Amino acid sequence: MAISGRHALVAAALALGLSACTAQYDLHGYAPSEEDLQQIVPGIDTRSTVEDVIGVPSASGVLNESGFYYIETQMRSFAWRAPEVVDREILAITFDNAGVVDNITRYGLEDGNVVPLTRRITRTSDGELSFIRRLFGNIGGISLSQFTDQ
Repeated sequence: MAISGRHALVAAALALGLSACTAQYDLHGYAPSEEDLQQIVPGIDTRSTVEDVIGVPSASGVLNESGFYYIETQMRSFAWRAPEVVDREILAITFDNAGVVDNITRYGLEDGNVVPLTRRITRTSDGELSFIRRLFGNIGGISLSQFTDQ
């Protein structure tokens, strides 16, 4: 039994519409595998050997380059909803003062804490006076005696 062109078109449109409602997964960043990490020996390897074996890190320590951080995040996008983080893995490699590997630690999404960002405003001592208001406020305080030699 042959399907007419109209039925085939409807079936293709229906298949396309249903496929648009499937979740899309995106992977951002890079976290090395366990096989790659087995090649790194704490107490022996240095920053340069770590970069040679597993690559350049996503981020490094702010103070004295204390560590390398490899961050991998899996995001899920579904239809009109905002993307959400499904999985996150952070590999932290710390170094001692000589630049030798001290420790290797993995963190997952379950280890993280949500840090609320707040807007803090530093108040000035002059209150809420604007620059223009302060400028015009000083104009009335000028007297002629300040410009004459008395």
